[in-house]
Amino acid sequence: MKRFSLTTLSAAMLGLAFIGQVQAQSLTELYESARAYDASFLSAKLQFDANVAKVDQAVAGLLPSIAFSANLSRSDLDTKYSSAGTSERYFGTRSYGISATQALYRPGNLATYNQGQKQLLQADAVLQAAEQDLMVRLSQAYFDVLASKDSLVLVRAQKTAVAEQLASAKRNFEVGTSTITDTNEAQARYDLSIAQEIAAENDLQVKQLALNTLVGKPSVEPFGFATASALPILKADDMSKWVEASQDTHPTVRSAQMALDVAKLENDKSRAGHKPTLDGFVSFANTTNLAGAATFNTDSRTAFAQAGFTLTVPLFAGFATQNRLKETLALEEKARTDLENAKRTVAQATRAAYLGVVSGLGSVKAFEAAEKSSQSALDSNKLGYQVGVRINIDVLNSQSQLFQTKRDLAKARYDVLLGHLKVRQANGSLKAEDMAAINALLAK
Repeated sequence: MKRFSLTTLSAAMLGLAFIGQVQAQSLTELYESARAYDASFLSAKLQFDANVAKVDQAVAGLLPSIAFSANLSRSDLDTKYSSAGTSERYFGTRSYGISATQALYRPGNLATYNQGQKQLLQADAVLQAAEQDLMVRLSQAYFDVLASKDSLVLVRAQKTAVAEQLASAKRNFEVGTSTITDTNEAQARYDLSIAQEIAAENDLQVKQLALNTLVGKPSVEPFGFATASALPILKADDMSKWVEASQDTHPTVRSAQMALDVAKLENDKSRAGHKPTLDGFVSFANTTNLAGAATFNTDSRTAFAQAGFTLTVPLFAGFATQNRLKETLALEEKARTDLENAKRTVAQATRAAYLGVVSGLGSVKAFEAAEKSSQSALDSNKLGYQVGVRINIDVLNSQSQLFQTKRDLAKARYDVLLGHLKVRQANGSLKAEDMAAINALLAK
């Protein structure tokens, strides 16, 4: 009687994962590759760089504005006299100047600068969300490949077991100890296992292609999960702490908070439309006349320097400022509502992800117990079939139940590992170090 133990089957799974081990890569190694290749993440990174450049533009309103100008011209003057004929002469002008203006009191410019600082923090939150999304997408693709490999190994092992049962049924029929029904049932189950093997092979190819596309490498071989490793756990009574932390750390919440701050500063800019502005200026100009000018015919040079202040007091702008303030106040209230919605959404997602991990850990324990029970049931049915108290279909059903349980157990383990990353993404605390901790559980 052949026994399909967990240790033997796990070794077979790892053996498949180690095919081409030279090319095998860990989760963290593939993450670095994905950061340099994934189009979605690179788009978010470039958008962040553009936002940084845009934020720097806001500083211009607080710095002086300096300009230099130069001019070179030539003039042709024809003068006609009624009694003395015509007089013609040429002269030129060469000039240059420099001017500088500094805003001394412009509340709108200061509000724009402060908005830039908030927008920089908002851009950083958006980039962090993109990084966390990449970690989860990569981990999902990584574990999908491992789950597909496990499924293929199990299908092939089941096909081998069914083939042995088919051969046994044929022998028993030939000697007259069983009916043709046993042979037909075993043949049908064997044909089904072939179809399942083809489907499993196709699924593995699809999942492998998805992972290759994500990291930009052909034929990536991920390391398998070491079944001897203990799964990380979460305490059921810690959910409130995770939810509470999400209200401050999640990128979506931080981005919404920065959007509210920007909206408040936009109100300040609108109110600045009622306030006066004060600028300081200084300028210098030099003009040289070559061969005179229109009113004289000798060379001359003029230097002119000026310094002062410009005060502008708004009096009436057609109610544009008042209506703009109404608009920004409504947008501020909208931003405040969006922030509250972001907090509620993040809290709900954190609770759901947390409960998913806790439930997943319970499922793993249940599947482990079910695997042992299914193995015992298969052994009992095989023994009963040999002594004539069980029929062939009982053995075949027990085999199917055992291998289905093994597939469910393998997938449940991957779901728990991925769930730990998802719960950290849900509350906004996911970092590369968390992925490294999951990576440490993989076989090297």
